[in-house]
Amino acid sequence: MMFTWNRALSARLKTSCAPLTVAAAFTAMLAAVTVGSAAAAEPAKAPAPSAAEASQASGTLKRADADERLVLEKLQALGAKGVHELSVKQARSQPTPADAVKAVLKDQGQGTDPAPVAATKDITIPGPGGDIKARVYTPFGDGPFPVVLYFHGGGWVIADIDTYDGSARAIARGAKAIVVSAHYRQAPEHKFPAAHEDAIAAYKWMVENAGSLNGDTKRIAVAGESAGGNLAANVAIAARDQKLQTPAAEILIYPVAGTNTSTPSYDKNAEAMPLGKADMEWFFDKTQSGPGDKKNPMLDLVHADLHGLPPTTIITDSIDPLMSEGEMLADNMKKAGVKVTYKNFEGVTHEFFGMTPVVSKSADSQMLVGDQLQQAFGE
Repeated sequence: MMFTWNRALSARLKTSCAPLTVAAAFTAMLAAVTVGSAAAAEPAKAPAPSAAEASQASGTLKRADADERLVLEKLQALGAKGVHELSVKQARSQPTPADAVKAVLKDQGQGTDPAPVAATKDITIPGPGGDIKARVYTPFGDGPFPVVLYFHGGGWVIADIDTYDGSARAIARGAKAIVVSAHYRQAPEHKFPAAHEDAIAAYKWMVENAGSLNGDTKRIAVAGESAGGNLAANVAIAARDQKLQTPAAEILIYPVAGTNTSTPSYDKNAEAMPLGKADMEWFFDKTQSGPGDKKNPMLDLVHADLHGLPPTTIITDSIDPLMSEGEMLADNMKKAGVKVTYKNFEGVTHEFFGMTPVVSKSADSQMLVGDQLQQAFGE
């Protein structure tokens, strides 16, 4: 899921300068108010953040690595808010972590061009509710290449293949594979299980048509971030149940793996950024067709039948409400006999996977994913 924080703090900490720490932002605001009182033409300043808001921001910032903190502080300055404060339209148009990464790079005098691949091409895939938009990323080299079907995050409500362009490129480069980044119908216009139906349809199409993309139809994996990680896992389950070709691997990056919002990591990270408890509850509310959906194992993966699934890599991060359920999913998969590689990254937050080249652990996680996929593909 893409960025979802601020709870009004961002507007109060917004600055045109380089990213500030919370304490420095408070000092700057006090100075600004003093200047404003001496000049009648100066517009009124926003009130200082409350103690609760300051604690909420500093709690995440204090726990985050220094390079991750740069992105979070820039995200504050860009004015993004928690989705639970916004309409769906507003949530879909507000600044994203990708925007913050680019802004940090500009501040540092670095380029913001995307990581190169040999070619990209937009295509459509037939789906149960109409055409599914997708983008094909082809790596350098000679094919046929293995293929990764990738699903972006966004809580099944926001974001698209453009938002997660950096992640798709990183996987294509690291795995030396074609990546097909597939969109899907989103809530609330299309309630659960519309996104899941599209994801499964995209996989079926890929098995039949990967060759037309210079892909190897016998070497297809699935991957996804956040809500997209949930979709990738459901594709693997559907492949088992519908006797489709088994994916070579599944890569689940901080997946939405449960619907219980009272786990230890939800409690610890209830007010975290860029994703907090209220934001996840907003996503569930927008996605569900009814209250019973939360018990559906397609959403509540930790209670799904996990037997007979392909080798799985699960990545979580410590400043994230979803950490506990990701860890639980890894444990339950192991109990079901699935080969699982599980890695939790400390000092980073939800969405860190796509934060290269600013966040070093983003690069580490991308390297892990590339290595795991190459092993699965027999490279």
